[in-house]
Amino acid sequence: MKFRHALNVFVDNFNITYKVLLYRIIILLLCLCLYTAVIIPFISRISDTTQFLALSEALAAFGSAFANLDFAAMQNGWLAIREAFAGLLEMLGAMVGSVVLTVVIIIIVHLVQKFLLGLGNYTAGALINDKMAMRANSPFIGTLIKNLGKASLYNVIYVPLSFAYDVLIFAATGAVVYGLMVADAPILLLIVLFSTVIVFLYVIKMTFTSDWLPALVYGKKTNRGAIAYSFDYTAGGKNFAGVLSNYVVLVLIIFALNVAAIFLTFGAGLFLTLPASYVILICFEFVNYCDNNEIKYFADKNTVVKPEREPVMTKERFFKGDDSDKI
Repeated sequence: MKFRHALNVFVDNFNITYKVLLYRIIILLLCLCLYTAVIIPFISRISDTTQFLALSEALAAFGSAFANLDFAAMQNGWLAIREAFAGLLEMLGAMVGSVVLTVVIIIIVHLVQKFLLGLGNYTAGALINDKMAMRANSPFIGTLIKNLGKASLYNVIYVPLSFAYDVLIFAATGAVVYGLMVADAPILLLIVLFSTVIVFLYVIKMTFTSDWLPALVYGKKTNRGAIAYSFDYTAGGKNFAGVLSNYVVLVLIIFALNVAAIFLTFGAGLFLTLPASYVILICFEFVNYCDNNEIKYFADKNTVVKPEREPVMTKERFFKGDDSDKI
């Protein structure tokens, strides 16, 4: 039911996808300028070296084989990438200071980018909340400005935690994949294993943080209270299996749609599927929160989802402002 309701809410809020798309394009263009200012000078220093040219050719050959789904060529290309990458690392060892400085600046720009994109996600959540509660079509920019303080605090906490988790994911997965590479495992096995582990670990993260944003936007909780609520409710076993299974389905569908957009539309479809991916995940977060807390909400213009047992409004709850009929 949650999955179906989330799809209904997503369709009902599909226009938010275009607003998120425009916002993300602006942020990505700004950050792309910063990345270029840092990376291009560094690349120009090593672009004429034998090691860099060898790695570039190996990556191009692997990409061509992957596009044609030629697994034998992919296996050979992977071995060539390993060789070329080892040579490049050996060369970069002689210029450690420049490499470290470049990596640090790139990480800082990446964190700023994630922070700004996170402001857009928070705003999208607030817009979805307004539509589910009151059928209100709130303006994106106005909502962003109105919630800038809360959204900033949320992302100041969430972005570093998410970045640290991402680093751990790729470090652990990379270690496993590297071990299989050394053992000359088939390239198809490496791709399947890498994709499976990444999807599973990201689903785990989304499951534990699912209620964080809705608890802030609807529940009016502090970040500490929202984090505690999200972890306690999920880790306590009340909602873990159901949320996890829904996220697995959602992430696999999103993954399939984005891969299809790459191959079937030569990447053009990503302009729609990528922002839509974030919007549908946010829709599920709010649907999950409402269903768990027995809150009435609009799934679309003609459908109101009601709890099985609607709470009785007492005098005390009325004067305290505790109205569960509203999201």
